[in-house]
Amino acid sequence: MTRLAVPKTYKLYIGGAFPRSESGRTYEIVSAKGAFLANAAKASRKDARDAVVAARAAVGGWSGATAYNRGQVLYRIAELLEGRRSQFVAEIVDAEGVSAAVATAQVDAAIDRWVWYAGWADKYAQVAGNANPVAGPYFNISVPEPTGVVAIIAPQDSSLLGLVSAVAPALVSGNTVVVVAAELLPLSAISLAEVLATSDVPKGVVNILTGSPVEIAPWLAGHQDVNALDLVGAGSLDWVDLQIAAADTLKRVLPPNGPGSAAPSLDRITAFVETKTVWHTKGLL
Repeated sequence: MTRLAVPKTYKLYIGGAFPRSESGRTYEIVSAKGAFLANAAKASRKDARDAVVAARAAVGGWSGATAYNRGQVLYRIAELLEGRRSQFVAEIVDAEGVSAAVATAQVDAAIDRWVWYAGWADKYAQVAGNANPVAGPYFNISVPEPTGVVAIIAPQDSSLLGLVSAVAPALVSGNTVVVVAAELLPLSAISLAEVLATSDVPKGVVNILTGSPVEIAPWLAGHQDVNALDLVGAGSLDWVDLQIAAADTLKRVLPPNGPGSAAPSLDRITAFVETKTVWHTKGLL
């Protein structure tokens, strides 16, 4: 008896759930050879707004967790991704048309990147913060704190590694994320969402949209409840207009050629923190 294959359904990832686009739209994803792979949800403006709402609701809990705990959670993602290496390798081979060896190297690099950023979670503050010398009977301490909700346009030429390289550093300090995955290579992004959903990442901390960055990015750039915008994957878009829209709501913007260009870098962590300076008297009654 010949059995029918069970094709995978790829949806959005918003607030810890996997909804279809509210518009009902999908678009075809094809392999590097032009073969049909799957239908992906095409996110709308409403989906982007829902993702921002979910990310905002998660800021308090995620930023309020201890740095050590955030590091544990990020490391847990690496553990689960390691257990599903073969699935991600197969998806990347189909989508990008590369050899199994090249796909394996990309998956391994993505796993290692989660581990690298997990290690910085309880250490970056010692590098980015400072005890400031002042003339007077005061302690003066500068401490980095998360910016809030970060919207990201993921690199468009990478199924997995580019996405991880942009998302992981934003999470280290306690930010939450709304990321638009690579439009033509989105399947590994949703598979990563399944890893996030079954790990210890609280719902709403990471929200993944698939579809057209040209359509979605302007709404995220102009959204008043988004605190920062990472345009690392927006090089082919009219990203100057996105910067102008972001300026109207006082967002911090990382341009396409920003720190590290998605390479592992402490600068990508500190790009989305705010420095709080505290004065405290000493030696006074």
